[in-house]
Amino acid sequence: MGGGALIPAWTELAGAALGLLNVILLVRRSVWNFPAAMAMVTLVGITLWEAKLYAETGLQVFFFVVNAWGWYLWYSAREPDQAAVPVGWMTDRARFLWASATAVLSLSLGWMLHRFTDAALPFADSAIAGASITAQILLSLRRIENWVLWIAIDVLSVALYINRELYFLAGLYVVLGIMSVVGLREWRAAARA
Repeated sequence: MGGGALIPAWTELAGAALGLLNVILLVRRSVWNFPAAMAMVTLVGITLWEAKLYAETGLQVFFFVVNAWGWYLWYSAREPDQAAVPVGWMTDRARFLWASATAVLSLSLGWMLHRFTDAALPFADSAIAGASITAQILLSLRRIENWVLWIAIDVLSVALYINRELYFLAGLYVVLGIMSVVGLREWRAAARA
């Protein structure tokens, strides 16, 4: 369980619980998702480091910083009398640019990890990391497409975490995948409204 060590198993379980809280708050478009996310990524980062998933570990540091930025953006975007923030779609050009940048980032990071580290599954790890960077930025910018990316990331993450025997995280990502589908539906409805 959790790579075999007591501390990572504890951090994995606590991180998974905070991850659930975070996504529930995200689906509701609440700015309070960000403190939960910051605590979650700290605990998950410890777990992933122990599992030698270095791209995913670095991703947690990135998530911490971007969640602080997102918290500011969402707080600023709120209407004073509204609990939820407004959301919208990207343009086709923006989708193409983000997809291209994500592919370049993922392949470059995968090659570096393969070449210079003892990373487990460097290209799978990097594909998830690259897509997650894009999804997190799009989430901070309140773009609906972030949910489509999270659904794909959740599916790939489940396979990766099972491979590394991180069963709490794999279970979390099954639930996150389901919640991402709900988030996509909710945000699409909010954009129409």
